[in-house]
Amino acid sequence: MQERKEIRCGHCNRLLGKGEVLDFEMKCPRCKTINHVRAQSPGSEPPEGQNGANRADQEKDKGY
Repeated sequence: MQERKEIRCGHCNRLLGKGEVLDFEMKCPRCKTINHVRAQSPGSEPPEGQNGANRADQEKDKGY
């Protein structure tokens, strides 16, 4: 059986739940901190692109 990921409070580290989430918001019953967890898209590309070059560098190379 596949082990589920633990979702913990970012302030006091209390276990809030286990599993996979797309969008999760919960108030910790221990410290009352509101925790918001969002899944990262596996296919999302970082703002600077896959090769690490940013748009300004690309435009400069093209003479814009």
